[in-house]
Amino acid sequence: MTMPDSAPSNFIQDLITEDIKTGKYEGRVHTRFPPEPNGYLHIGHAKSICLNFGIAKKFTGLCNLRFDDTNPTKEEVEYVESIREDVRWMGFDWEDRMYFASDYFEQMYQYAVQLIKAGKAYVCDLTADEIRQYRGTLTAPGKESLYRNRSVEESLNLFERMRAGEFPDGSRTLRARIDMSSGNINMRDPVMYRILHAEHHRTGTKWCIYPMYDYAHCISDSIEGITHSICTLEFEDHRPLYDWFLDQLDIYHPRQIEFARLNLSYTIMSKRKFIQLVDGGHVRGWDDPRMPTISGLRRRGYTPEAIRNLCERIGVAKRDSVVDMALLEYCIREDLNKKARRVMAVLKPLKVVIINYPEGTTEELDAINNPEDPGMGMRKVPFSRVLYIEREDFREAPPKQFFRLAPGREVRLRYAYYITCVNVVKDTDGEITELHCTYDPATRGGDSPDGRKVKATLHWVSAAQAVEAEVRLYDYLFLNPDPEEVEEGKDFRFGINPNSLETLTTCKLEPALADATPGERYQFERTGYFCVDTDSSMEKPVFNRIVTLKDTWAKIEKGRKEERS
Repeated sequence: MTMPDSAPSNFIQDLITEDIKTGKYEGRVHTRFPPEPNGYLHIGHAKSICLNFGIAKKFTGLCNLRFDDTNPTKEEVEYVESIREDVRWMGFDWEDRMYFASDYFEQMYQYAVQLIKAGKAYVCDLTADEIRQYRGTLTAPGKESLYRNRSVEESLNLFERMRAGEFPDGSRTLRARIDMSSGNINMRDPVMYRILHAEHHRTGTKWCIYPMYDYAHCISDSIEGITHSICTLEFEDHRPLYDWFLDQLDIYHPRQIEFARLNLSYTIMSKRKFIQLVDGGHVRGWDDPRMPTISGLRRRGYTPEAIRNLCERIGVAKRDSVVDMALLEYCIREDLNKKARRVMAVLKPLKVVIINYPEGTTEELDAINNPEDPGMGMRKVPFSRVLYIEREDFREAPPKQFFRLAPGREVRLRYAYYITCVNVVKDTDGEITELHCTYDPATRGGDSPDGRKVKATLHWVSAAQAVEAEVRLYDYLFLNPDPEEVEEGKDFRFGINPNSLETLTTCKLEPALADATPGERYQFERTGYFCVDTDSSMEKPVFNRIVTLKDTWAKIEKGRKEERS
């Protein structure tokens, strides 16, 4: 086992380093990422993916991908495939170590028989509601089941018949015999198996009893030889139960370590609630670009590098906290600023006719692809008599501090010329439909030879060569930083942002984007970062706004530095 070159940067690495020094697990480091295939992964899972695979890499160890598929009523092959795709997209490889808890169903069953024979488990006839009633509360002990003292022989017989399918769903369970007065409710004779006549996505109808998650999870870790079982904090109270199962069975025992999950403002981190959003038509599927699912972020245009950078920046802690969405947006801007090609796109077009420019003439101007990376070179953009500019870049009666185009005012067109507005054309309703401008031929390239200055530079697109496109402007899905904070009697869906999506269908893009393919990312100058959506067609490309150019996080950090100083 290779020790890390640098000092550990978090408490988990400290613990693992100590285990290596003491020779625990023969110096091995073997982790796993164990999702349940009952929904798509979200950005909270990204932290666990980065942590488990990252630790394995840092210590030259191994990391498994394992699906804890113990509930066939909620699990689907679709979810398995999406999880595989997400983990690979995040940049990690499990090589040949992809497993399923269902691989171990027979072994789990034999272990359960072993616990029954040892008097540590029994078949119980209480209903689910009765089990909850008998469990007690945080301040009051539980009450023992009437079936707790069944003989070993009777429980073995009933358990075997449960497996054979003799009993209906919910009629019996297998429970561990531990301590109904324990201060930890998880230790109050938890259910190990329930009867469920449901087809499993891998085992079909072979089984009609299925292990509970708590029982299957720790045994799967044991079977796979996991050294460090890294879990989120909500599993801290489950650790004594995992230890109890492994100790009673006297089998290999991994070390469980808990860490704080990733919570992000303006989002939820619940597969159950995601299903409500999808089934309720509040979003257009699991990969809707407004969703915090990894597939949604990928479709919107986020990069795996940006998400990994977020996980690295927030670090690993023992206390839950909420990460500001602005930090995630900062990470994607930081990444795309280095790699996204700059282009010009007019989202809400206003027609401009340059009345002193020769009719039928088109010239090509030089434009920079990315000032952060000279190696990305230059491109040609066509310029002609008729152009489009952003409607918001013109005011007929401009207020103070508005320096863009107005009647009689001169501005610069990016990479092109200075223009001056000389006339405004309106329709019968008084709506501005067209601007007439003049240009100064001496200012080609955007500079004036006589040294005169203008206060605004506008982006534009030549009308004759413009690419028609649809652009989808996404905002936060929820209005409140904490979507759970809603009026009494309402649920989280009450706080959905009704303006989380604005669709623009008359956008004009420079011709360089005619052949853009799904997944390609660009910076629309002065507007934001955009990605070609999977809905794009040969007739009309569709672009998703990834993030605006406004950097809220940078302002937050600046304010914090000023406060500290």
